[in-house]
Amino acid sequence: MACKLLNGNVESKRGGMTVEIFKAMAADSHEQLIFCRDRASGLKAIIGIHDTSLGPALGGCRMWPYETEDDAIVDVLRLSKGMTYKSAAAGSNYGGGKMVIWGDPRKDKSEQMFRALGRFVEGLGGRFITDVGTVPGDFVWASYETSHVVALPEEFGGSGDSSIITAFGVWKGLKACAREVFGDPSLKGLKVVVQGVGKVGFHLVRHLHEEGALITIADLNDSYVERVTAKYPVTVVSPEAVYDVECDIFSPNALGGVINDETIPRLRCKIVAGAANNQLKEDRHGDELHARGILYAPDYVINAGGLIQVADELLGYNKERALKKAASIYDLLSRIFEISKRDNIPTFRAADVMVNERIEALSRVRRLYVKK
Repeated sequence: MACKLLNGNVESKRGGMTVEIFKAMAADSHEQLIFCRDRASGLKAIIGIHDTSLGPALGGCRMWPYETEDDAIVDVLRLSKGMTYKSAAAGSNYGGGKMVIWGDPRKDKSEQMFRALGRFVEGLGGRFITDVGTVPGDFVWASYETSHVVALPEEFGGSGDSSIITAFGVWKGLKACAREVFGDPSLKGLKVVVQGVGKVGFHLVRHLHEEGALITIADLNDSYVERVTAKYPVTVVSPEAVYDVECDIFSPNALGGVINDETIPRLRCKIVAGAANNQLKEDRHGDELHARGILYAPDYVINAGGLIQVADELLGYNKERALKKAASIYDLLSRIFEISKRDNIPTFRAADVMVNERIEALSRVRRLYVKK
């Protein structure tokens, strides 16, 4: 018998087992990887807990028809680490986690599946708190089985759709980028390419339109494109051509890894800034953007609005307070840009330095005593 995960990093062999998944976890200091399976509903999910130095792990859920089990594991490891950094950058007192469901959200979802998922989350006893990352109604079902769910629809006692405040924070971040590059935070007249106009991208287009930006969009989902074009005057290009559009700002708002060896030479922009997680396929791609003089807004900073909302909900949600904190993404990015210039390092590395210092400082405080 033989099985392989993570491109062969986990192998089961006759006479013994070599489990190298721990090396993958150790590489980025992950604490836990929890596999969840419910035979009756067909649920296959993985919960990744990266770091709980600042508090319980907080993170959303992604449902995706991954090609392989390896892909699902790699995704949850990357996303959960990103949530640690996002939480620390946003100044919240939560760690980072993420959950992925291996399945097609268009046909595989059911009440039974999400209630089963809720029971798995409840079993962690509050160590992992999840926010809605699929459709809000899905997690209403999960909430019947666990109290550790946030961002439910308002009629069910939650703070509602977190994509709205995420887009608000991204918009503020784009203005910080514009000030850094063009000397003026106004987006009026700037050419902005929005890659992905789903939940966050749609609301971002609204902000851009209201400020007078010239908007080009692309999305794999035709219905998303049609929803935007029915409401806003935008130019539409194919997903394949989106990297070749001459613009001031390229804004990735779909899946990660879009800034890579193939796409960087095609970019015709001065700024890369958007809501997508893990935009850089590898760290060296952030170095490459820096070398080319393209300003990059670290994704886990600019897209922290949703996390800010759900962290506020855990305190007793106050919309105005959450929006005010999301608006501070502008100042946070400005600080990162200053560190980048001062130390002559790429912006994503400047952000990491800032976040690691906060995590280490508060970890030392938490080691002083143990709460009883």
